[in-house]
Amino acid sequence: MSAIPSSGERVERLRVAGGTPTSFEAFFEAERVRLYRVMFAITGSRQEAEDISQEAFLRVWERWDRVTSLEEPVGYLHRTAMNVFRDRRRRLVLGLKRALRPAAARDELEAVETRSVAADVLASLTPRQRAAIVLTEALGYSADEAGSILGVKGSTVRALTYQARSALNDHRETIDG
Repeated sequence: MSAIPSSGERVERLRVAGGTPTSFEAFFEAERVRLYRVMFAITGSRQEAEDISQEAFLRVWERWDRVTSLEEPVGYLHRTAMNVFRDRRRRLVLGLKRALRPAAARDELEAVETRSVAADVLASLTPRQRAAIVLTEALGYSADEAGSILGVKGSTVRALTYQARSALNDHRETIDG
């Protein structure tokens, strides 16, 4: 049974006379399986271990000119992978906290009052104005689309919407006045 070489032994095999690993590709081939296994042991997920390993190798590759001068490039790779793992966990926890945050307590009385005011305001409009304003403002249809739904021209819908807005402004002034 052959012993697994230590990280120092693996890096020594990668070093050339100048003391730097031969290439990133050789470093990747020498370390990819080991890093994947370590991350799988930590995460318990093959997909997450693969994603973290890839991200760590990408970060090392981006800094390869500096990493080659380090005494322990393998240690830097593993530290980078752990940083990626912690960053992902941190983002996951923050996302869960945001998603599970209880919604603000809804004031039911205010909601009833708002619906009542809206119903009163809409009741003050003619049925055509009400339809035009609801289709264009509340549902987001264009004047031409609303006209098609109502069986009138888009210009008619624009006129009805203008009339409805004027009536709503008059109603608001009456309430505020």
